[in-house]
Amino acid sequence: MSLKAVALMSGGLDSALAAKIIRLQGIDVVGLAFITSFTHPRVEKLAQSIGIEIKAIDISSEYLDVIKNPRFGFGDTMNPCIDCHIFMLKKAKGFMVEYKSDFIITGEVLGQRPMSQNKSALRKIEKESDLEGLLLRPLSAKLLAATVPEQEGWVDRSKLFDFSGKSRKPQMELAKQLGLEGFGQPAGGCLLTDPGFSRRLKDLLNHQPEFNLEDIRLLKIGRHFRLSDRTKLILGRNHKENQRLITLAQSGCILLEPVEVPGPAGILKAGESSRELLELSACILARYCDRSNGQVSISVEAGKESRVIRCLPVKPDDLDTLRI
Repeated sequence: MSLKAVALMSGGLDSALAAKIIRLQGIDVVGLAFITSFTHPRVEKLAQSIGIEIKAIDISSEYLDVIKNPRFGFGDTMNPCIDCHIFMLKKAKGFMVEYKSDFIITGEVLGQRPMSQNKSALRKIEKESDLEGLLLRPLSAKLLAATVPEQEGWVDRSKLFDFSGKSRKPQMELAKQLGLEGFGQPAGGCLLTDPGFSRRLKDLLNHQPEFNLEDIRLLKIGRHFRLSDRTKLILGRNHKENQRLITLAQSGCILLEPVEVPGPAGILKAGESSRELLELSACILARYCDRSNGQVSISVEAGKESRVIRCLPVKPDDLDTLRI
């Protein structure tokens, strides 16, 4: 009997180990790496090191609903880990059926994450994704109930592991023993666990709940300032970001640029654009210009209309209250 398994690959160490462990038992493993606006697993070197094929699938658009409506809430930041796992496992189950595979593997470790990797959460994820008995977690299998692959003898349970907790020392030692290379940081570097990015995302959810992929991409660049309930200012931090913002301004945003001194470009994403908000935006941009002292001239372009605002830089204390 030729057995096949689908392994969810985050690009990190744990999922790579899980796939490698099962591959070493003679089972045909295909890796599945989901790309979202918050994660982009680097799996090319991993595929070679594990000895499997890894398919990368972009689910960015579908994944937005997980962020907007997480049934089981967020973790310490804006990470809806339980909903995320359920969503991806449901997608993986469809892939498993399509490729006539027998079960699914993940790199989850019992107790590694308090919200999504305790025993209750692991059972909930398995049930909600309709994979009861068919979801194998090789790194903690000996601490969990035996799955169908173990009960049927497809997988040798004695060659699985009993890892638990947050320490990754056992995984690092195992990776060295197996000669595993090419893995990245834990969870594949998910932006939703980053406090700074999460503050921006929370602000977006609060003020623009019907956001889209372009809004998410914007969260990754520049400095962000909340000026009113419907208005946000974004300033570039380097030439590449400045050019990106200038391009975006052509699609309806208000563009701000310094006239006489070097400084960043900025866009005002405005549901309202009063004179007071425009002047405040100019004052914020002036704070980041190369200047000796005194007033700065800021060009403001809204469609075919343009004006120049002469202003003093905003005070540092005022800036802190506006920065997201």
